[in-house]
Amino acid sequence: MRADYSTSGTASSPWAIVAAVLVGCWVTGVTLVSQTAGWTVDQVLLVSGLDWSVPLWPLVSLITVLVIGIAALPLAMLPRSSAVRGTGRAWLAGTLALGALGLLRAIPPVHHEAYLAALAATATLLALLAGRMSHPLAGTDRPASGPAPDPAPGVVAFAAPAPDPAPGVTAPGVAAPGVAQLPASGPSVVTLLALAAGLVLLLPWVWLGALGGLLETVLAGLAAAAVGTLAGALLDGRFWGYFTHGEPPRPARLVLLGGLVAGVVLLLVGAGTGQSGAQLPLLVALPPVAFALAALHALSRRHPRTAGRTATAWLVGLTVFGPLAFTDPEEISLLLAGGRDVPFWVAVAAGAGLVVALVLAIAYGLLLARPAARAPRRSVAAVTSLAVLVAVGAVGVGFGQPGLHGERLFVVLREQANLADLPGGTGKAGRDARAGEVYQRLVATAERTQADLRRDLRRLRLDHTPYYLVNAIEVDGGPAVRAWLASRPEVARVLLSQRLRPLPAPAEPSGGETAAPNGPPWNITMIGADRVWSELRVVGAGVTVGSSDSGVDARHPALAGGFRGGDDSWFDPWNGTRTPTDRSGHGTHTVGSAVGQGGLGVAPGANWVGCVNLDRNLGNPASYLDCLQFMLAPFPPGGDPFTDGRPARAPEILTNSWGCPPLEGCDPGALRPATDALEAAGILVVAAAGNSGPRCGSVQDPPAPYPDVLTVGAVDQQRQVAIFSSRGPAPSGTTKPDLMAPGAGVLSAMPGGGYATFDGTSMATPHVAGVVALMWSANPDLVGDLDRTRQLLRSTATAVRAGTGSAERVDACGGTGNVVGAGLVDAYAAVRAASG
Repeated sequence: MRADYSTSGTASSPWAIVAAVLVGCWVTGVTLVSQTAGWTVDQVLLVSGLDWSVPLWPLVSLITVLVIGIAALPLAMLPRSSAVRGTGRAWLAGTLALGALGLLRAIPPVHHEAYLAALAATATLLALLAGRMSHPLAGTDRPASGPAPDPAPGVVAFAAPAPDPAPGVTAPGVAAPGVAQLPASGPSVVTLLALAAGLVLLLPWVWLGALGGLLETVLAGLAAAAVGTLAGALLDGRFWGYFTHGEPPRPARLVLLGGLVAGVVLLLVGAGTGQSGAQLPLLVALPPVAFALAALHALSRRHPRTAGRTATAWLVGLTVFGPLAFTDPEEISLLLAGGRDVPFWVAVAAGAGLVVALVLAIAYGLLLARPAARAPRRSVAAVTSLAVLVAVGAVGVGFGQPGLHGERLFVVLREQANLADLPGGTGKAGRDARAGEVYQRLVATAERTQADLRRDLRRLRLDHTPYYLVNAIEVDGGPAVRAWLASRPEVARVLLSQRLRPLPAPAEPSGGETAAPNGPPWNITMIGADRVWSELRVVGAGVTVGSSDSGVDARHPALAGGFRGGDDSWFDPWNGTRTPTDRSGHGTHTVGSAVGQGGLGVAPGANWVGCVNLDRNLGNPASYLDCLQFMLAPFPPGGDPFTDGRPARAPEILTNSWGCPPLEGCDPGALRPATDALEAAGILVVAAAGNSGPRCGSVQDPPAPYPDVLTVGAVDQQRQVAIFSSRGPAPSGTTKPDLMAPGAGVLSAMPGGGYATFDGTSMATPHVAGVVALMWSANPDLVGDLDRTRQLLRSTATAVRAGTGSAERVDACGGTGNVVGAGLVDAYAAVRAASG
């Protein structure tokens, strides 16, 4: 038997076969590298605080198309073998589809519904275009045997015409001689088998993933259907015809060669499907589907009542629907990659999809592609599909995360409370009086201005949560609700309030493996806090520090004695826990540096209260506001913040080792009314500068840029600015950061009683909060006197080094203040100055 690659009567030269293999490897390698590298760069930019991802993906798509097209175009035009040319044309068509779909990633990830709608429309348009470009070739006259004629010069066909079937072989959709063609009364056997396979491939996502909102899910279904239709247009009967012609029929060649070529096409289509991150599982699970499609096509050639394109659309569409609908691309992120969070479960689902696809490819290949294979009865195929559908539903309800878990809307109203002409006075009594007045004015303004909007939201049965610290409401709803809200006269703007989707199993709690400190660690001695305890006999007694973070482990031996207690010292808006807990460890670590006992914290005699505003390391405007609002006027569990708040129980100082970037839904002014109100109430807000250094202008995520916030950068053990510490100026031109504190290699508490060393301005921030607690403990008359406190901190700060190339960095950032602030906080000098 002659070994050839031709399926249309023209033998392929060995060089053409080698060229096809090399081009296929090139296309596969370039696609995998470009997509994984693009996502990696995207994540590095995100972690670094840069927002260059919008132009990144169109650039990646353009480069990918050019690099692949240079190799695929000669293969599509030059070889004598129509099979090799058809292979090149299929890959070239897939590359063009990747380029067109990849351009859609210019849509920001926060607008996921808009992206899905654009994906559905673009994929549908490409499918129609593919059909139109290949249609003229279907009627090209050619001999009954021999090579198919080439298309007109300069025309690149998406698919080639199917050759005439060999004698005794029935072509797809054509009745065998002497056999009457019966009208189809329902889906064909091939379509039902494809449906069953697609549902099996969907199973891991139903089990491990979670749906978004209703509109998001519907659009994901439409987009998946459009991508499946596009795959059906690219891999239609004319494509498979390259691998099925001959005497006698050779189904094995169809499955192996056709599956390999089609797998590269599906790889290209999958690479363009989904926003950054969602395409990664498709790179793994989608290509093996091609072998199952090849086996189904082998079956369809022997049984005329088939629907090849429909079968491809179902199988590919269901495979695509999994990652599109059951994951949020914003959560496939390095920000959540520290444990068994979304990236881990996406990898598990993708691996399971790969295994399932390979098993289906082998099973369908062995059962359906044999020359003597007979199609199962349609009733058997229908029952099988129905059984798989029921199993998928049972898994989703019984073992998955049923329900809808979409994003919400954060509605900021135009009118904010007037906080001018507040009562004066400092000290605890004066601060409490101011806080009480601020609380009353904020609540009164919110109740008055939100009344009409709340009534309309109740009438429309839209779940909502009102806020007063910022006059705002968080609302359930999609783009239509957003447009309606934005059109109302009392609304200033509408932001997205991101919500994390649930996990199939709780993330493993973080712990610490480092030994407990034997005496004050370096960060405590560097700022002189140990001298304050021993020489000045001040430990922070009588002052309370509020922590808004991932939580606090109140059972840790360094923190148990400092918890203020009562029914208004803990709030968890995410999970509703009634006692202080922390699975992440970030909040426990920061509170330990502020008030931890045993030499761990700056003010070991101060009390602490806590609130959870981060769930799995991400938050949103509403969750950040939940905690800031609780800090102004704590309330008991189940209480109404508008009526049950207790401003006299507000902590004096707030430590905030977080920022709210656009990824989470904040704009630059989202939390500004909140910090203004806390300032007016005499509560000092201390916040981390961020970890986007050494880039200038990287103090950008609220609340760090706000003038009334004490913003903290980080130094290392050599009193040098840490390279990751964000630099100013703030977007408004304000000089930031304000102060520096130890933030590189800081030892502190972790959940479960352990200890760990972390880096970040998050670690530096609680040092400054602890220093203020010492100052106010030494001189209670300073409580609430924020201007005087900030002046004392700046005047007693000590010099730090900006690092290598310091002159250039200082000049680039607009001066020393935007790199080192006033310098390194000095606890000993600040407490002595506060004591007079």
